Amino acid sequence: MQTTKYENSSKFLEFFEENSQTFTETLLKEAVNVKDKIDEILRVGNIDLVTNAHTLVVYIIEENDRDLRAFAEQEGIAWATHSLAVSFKLEWVQAIRRTLWVFFQKYTELESNDTNLNFFEMEKQINNRVDNFLNSFFISYTKYKDSLIKAQKELVENLSVPIIPINNSVSILPLIGTIDAQRTEILEDKVLTVISEMRIQTLIMDLSGIADINRDDVYRLIQIIDGASLMGCTTVITGLRKLVVMKVTELGIKLDKEIRTLGTLQQALREYFIT
Repeated sequence: MQTTKYENSSKFLEFFEENSQTFTETLLKEAVNVKDKIDEILRVGNIDLVTNAHTLVVYIIEENDRDLRAFAEQEGIAWATHSLAVSFKLEWVQAIRRTLWVFFQKYTELESNDTNLNFFEMEKQINNRVDNFLNSFFISYTKYKDSLIKAQKELVENLSVPIIPINNSVSILPLIGTIDAQRTEILEDKVLTVISEMRIQTLIMDLSGIADINRDDVYRLIQIIDGASLMGCTTVITGLRKLVVMKVTELGIKLDKEIRTLGTLQQALREYFIT
């Protein structure tokens, strides 16, 4: 619901600008936990809390809802980008709210003969716009934070399944570290997707970086290789370590005849790499 315009807003803005230094001093007294973090937040996120507080107050007094919302969204992105604690932002904005109330009260005392003054109406408008700012800030912060988490997750997934093309039909998949249920799930989706998109005919799967693998994930890995075969892609396995070979043997798993195994990745590259 749109708030009613306050007739004395221009005069109050003049009062605020004339006493901006006093406003800053009062604000710093109100924001007990944040004032010691101002320099750190400026250094880490290039966010000037004091300047931004004055910008916010001007938007509130001017009843400039459009710019106030855009400013809140910009602030949300900045705080999410630099992973700054939102608790400090909340305390800072609430301190701005309280300081602005104090200033308007002093202003009404100075303008006590002005019949147009309505302290409670202005206080309501201040509260509404501060709340709107916080709401827009947190929505923007959450959305951008979620997008960063999603991007980081996709990066981790890509790094955990790095399929490297060496020519138009041959690609390498070097696997390093632990193979678990989550990774095999990512592996299956990525391998089959890339085979389809890149028309890979030969996938060299290097397992020299895998020290061990459990029973269930051995079966899952074989299923991924079988899926690649159904899509017309031949899998060449290189670098099988002793413990992995023993595990496969103990489980009685027999590789499909179409699956080739070579001792090292270098051997596979010499055979399949075409300049």
